[in-house]
Amino acid sequence: MDRAVGRWLADRRPETTPSAGLRGLAVDGKSLRGAAKAQGRKIHLLAALEHTTSLVLAQLDVGEKTNEITRFEPLLDAIADLAGVVVTADALHTQREHAAYLLRRRAHYIMIVKGNTKKLHKQLKSLPWKDIPLQGRVKGVGHGRAEIRRIKVATVNDLLFPAARQAIQVRRRRTDRKTGTTTVKTVYAVTGLTAEQADPAQLARLIRGHWRVETLHHVRDTTFAEDASQLRTGNAPRAMATWRNLAIGALKLAGTTNIAADLRHNARDPRRPLATLGLMRWQNGRHAGTPQPAAMAMPPPMSVVSDGMPA
Repeated sequence: MDRAVGRWLADRRPETTPSAGLRGLAVDGKSLRGAAKAQGRKIHLLAALEHTTSLVLAQLDVGEKTNEITRFEPLLDAIADLAGVVVTADALHTQREHAAYLLRRRAHYIMIVKGNTKKLHKQLKSLPWKDIPLQGRVKGVGHGRAEIRRIKVATVNDLLFPAARQAIQVRRRRTDRKTGTTTVKTVYAVTGLTAEQADPAQLARLIRGHWRVETLHHVRDTTFAEDASQLRTGNAPRAMATWRNLAIGALKLAGTTNIAADLRHNARDPRRPLATLGLMRWQNGRHAGTPQPAAMAMPPPMSVVSDGMPA
């Protein structure tokens, strides 16, 4: 199901143009808390989400006897073509093996560096950042806070990481608009992209774009009440997470800006979701090319093609 839904969404992605810039793909995990309470075991899913479209192109169950690190490559193996894609990941996935894998797939990477890679973190922290001019400053407001993000980038050739070409420092200054409390945090990252391939503005956009995956988690939790669900049967929790990805992705492809409102709209007529999925022609509240009857019967059952997706 995960592979079929990922392929279905990938096949319907809008065509990209050179002017659109580098394509980002965020890798991140999420636990299904309610299902864990019901089944007595932790269910943790790892997903790959495209930055610009917020489509989940791959997802898999991490499993109880392993962790996200070992599932990084199997997750991305499900995506046919990674050439030219910039994979973004948090500090857990800042692994030399992951970088080498992406290089073999002709992909790029931007990885956050923290204390779990002590030598690399020390190397980045010791760079002469004070002598490097500020190369970007972005203000933003959201989630009850005001934020200023400053970025500096340095070209490097001797970092303890495969094919690393640029080191990144992002300093985030956040102010809670309710309490007035201000916090400042410095984050380091490393990338295999050269200065010619990605300037500071592009790197800042890609780092910021990684957190689109948190928006997906928020929608699944608040709009679909994923964490409140306590499904107990077999793989049902994982299957429902896959269907949520499909629903969100289909609505995104249809141009929605409000998932909750569009879900309510689709729920009023059982034919609307079929039209959204491209399984029924539906224009101006009626079947395309047919008159509008007083009461329309449900459409006939859908056929299924060999890959398991509705025909």
